[in-house]
Amino acid sequence: MVSSTTIHPSGRPAPADPADVAPLLPPGTVPDTLDGVTYVGLVPFRMHRVGWLGLPGVPYLGDFPETNVRLYSVDSRGRRGVVFLSLDAARLIPVAVGRLGFGMPYRWSRMRVEHRPDGTLTYTSTRRRPGALRATSRITVRPGEPIDDPTPLEHFLTARWGMHGTLFGRPLHLRNTHPRWPLHRAELLECDQTLLTAAGLPHPAGPPASVLYSPGVPARFPPP
Repeated sequence: MVSSTTIHPSGRPAPADPADVAPLLPPGTVPDTLDGVTYVGLVPFRMHRVGWLGLPGVPYLGDFPETNVRLYSVDSRGRRGVVFLSLDAARLIPVAVGRLGFGMPYRWSRMRVEHRPDGTLTYTSTRRRPGALRATSRITVRPGEPIDDPTPLEHFLTARWGMHGTLFGRPLHLRNTHPRWPLHRAELLECDQTLLTAAGLPHPAGPPASVLYSPGVPARFPPP
């Protein structure tokens, strides 16, 4: 069981054709769609005091930035979730636990979060492994006004209560529980990244469909 508090400053989804992302999803799932369109999310955030196996969260090892590339999925039982194509994280032990224990595509990266006096946040990451899988990102956002009534797209992107994947060749659905995200709209000031193409996706052709910020929520992941 994992317990964590996450700061989720920027969701940057781009629209995608479901036929293009369907081959990237695990067996038993299909792209989840809104009005016939699915999305690709680029989400930087911070994990705070992560704990494993029901233990209390720990400092340092449990505190680290992370950036993921995600797709939006639904399985044959109607369970909506996300599929992670990559997860860049700054701590080696959580990366190893995620890869070996849950089969998740974690990458060990050099990462930094900058909070500037003008209220902007900048996330940077560089994968430590050289070669074809090496990728970088630099994302800067300015949080804006809180959202009292999310749009259908904002609800679609954030009301996710689990992830789909595979573990030892078998389908995996890992639930999570957390309060509703307190959302803010945000302005994207900078996005220079190669994470999407490294995950096998085309480079976005236009601006993001939505940019969101959240100050964070506590989350728990029961056993799969």
